[in-house]
Amino acid sequence: MDAKSIIKDSSKYLINNYSRFPIALVRGEGCKVWDVDEKEYIDFASGLGTTNLGHCHPKIIKAVRDQVETLIHVSNFYHIVPQVEMAVLLVKNSFADRVFFCNSGAEANEAAIKLARKYSIDKYGDQRYEVISTKGSFHGRTIASLSATGQEKLWRGFEPLLIGFQYVPLITLRRQRRQYLIRHALLLLNRFREKEGSIFLQKDI
Repeated sequence: MDAKSIIKDSSKYLINNYSRFPIALVRGEGCKVWDVDEKEYIDFASGLGTTNLGHCHPKIIKAVRDQVETLIHVSNFYHIVPQVEMAVLLVKNSFADRVFFCNSGAEANEAAIKLARKYSIDKYGDQRYEVISTKGSFHGRTIASLSATGQEKLWRGFEPLLIGFQYVPLITLRRQRRQYLIRHALLLLNRFREKEGSIFLQKDI
């Protein structure tokens, strides 16, 4: 298929939840990708952070091939050796004492919201459930993570959002963080805010 046909079918058959570039990529190697017309690009997006080691790395290909030749998917109803090995590796090399594996940043934020509310309500009572996030933040496209997102333009068409979310400017949060932490279940921050021109939060937040 040529690029024009691929883009036409994409527009016709896929839900338009992303504004896509008019490029149909077909292969990649390292940090480079090629479209259907063999035009070469440098992939600065790295699959939104999922291909940080590059495309078609031989060690990753071997690991994926070995796994699918052994066991593809059996769900969390069972103990899974590679999953346990990865959990041990992460705990031994990070601040964490347990691991929750999920599929996306939105799912991770959903889990954080649920865990924080459960802990806060159990420990402090059912009035302490609110989540604080900053204005201009982005936390995902599910309904809870969208409710945590501090950008009104992204809410349009999906309201009413879930209750229990409050949005404050970064400067206000920096000055009054103790006040917010005392009264709320969770403070949800983007350490790196790429959607606003690559803003790094200061360590004193």
